[in-house]
Amino acid sequence: MSHSWSARALFISIGLAAGQAIGSATDALSAVQVLREGGCGGVVPATRALRHEGGLDAVAQRWAEGMPLAAAAERGGYPALATAGLHVSATDSGVLEVLRRSSCRTVTGPELRALGVYRRGIDSWLVVTADYRSASVPATASLIAPTIPWSPAPAPLETPRPPAARNPPPAAFPASEALQLVNDVRSHGTRCGARTFAPAPPLALSGTLANVALGHAADMAEHDYFEHRDLNGQSPADRVRAVGYREKVVGENIAYGPKSVEEVVQGWLDSPGHCENIMDPRFAEMGIANAAGRSGRHGLYWVQVLAEPQA
Repeated sequence: MSHSWSARALFISIGLAAGQAIGSATDALSAVQVLREGGCGGVVPATRALRHEGGLDAVAQRWAEGMPLAAAAERGGYPALATAGLHVSATDSGVLEVLRRSSCRTVTGPELRALGVYRRGIDSWLVVTADYRSASVPATASLIAPTIPWSPAPAPLETPRPPAARNPPPAAFPASEALQLVNDVRSHGTRCGARTFAPAPPLALSGTLANVALGHAADMAEHDYFEHRDLNGQSPADRVRAVGYREKVVGENIAYGPKSVEEVVQGWLDSPGHCENIMDPRFAEMGIANAAGRSGRHGLYWVQVLAEPQA
């Protein structure tokens, strides 16, 4: 390797998961519910799902058609000061990631009680409202993302510039490149330490697992630690379940230091435990993400989550 780095692997065999599944979060409405009930992939406290109200759908449509949000809210019978909106431009498969990176704390606010959405093409207008007795919620924002499915990096925000974040999102992340590298090895088989693995079926990218991977990478980067179990005591399986993913098996590879997808994947393949995770034929899906350290360490933290969903 061109420079030193650290990595750890964890495989967890899981039976049937307890609790009710949330779903696959394939649109803006379900993405908000996943983020709330999963605490943004375990980064913030989980909170109750929001009620979907047709009246707020109408508010979102009027806003999309050019009416100011405050006026649209008042016309729909909602107090303007308790109403906020988000305009997201992303495919169904990418909207979860955009909200997770750019507006997760907004949509997971415990004061919120209901939401509505209006969709036109790849654009979604989300309107949320707080309890009328609470303080006003954040103002409107626009979030623009690439239209490529599962792309984990949104384009620049089109919002008034806030104070600089302590841990801003990383640059564009080539998840499809990581998938190709992993599937190339799985298609041919390889040797992991003393074990030889036959060819395995290809993995598919999962936006839900990528969301979990990003949450853990960002948390490690923000709080300067390097463990599979996070500071709340949650394991990889706990984080996967928290976003509604019903799993049979879960594994996780983490690394600190690699500067590219090629380097981190090759480093995992050179390590028997990580390599065995990548080659395990039981896994069917993966998510991968990185985050730049902002505390004592300044390199990239990498997380790969592998899983087999229940049928």
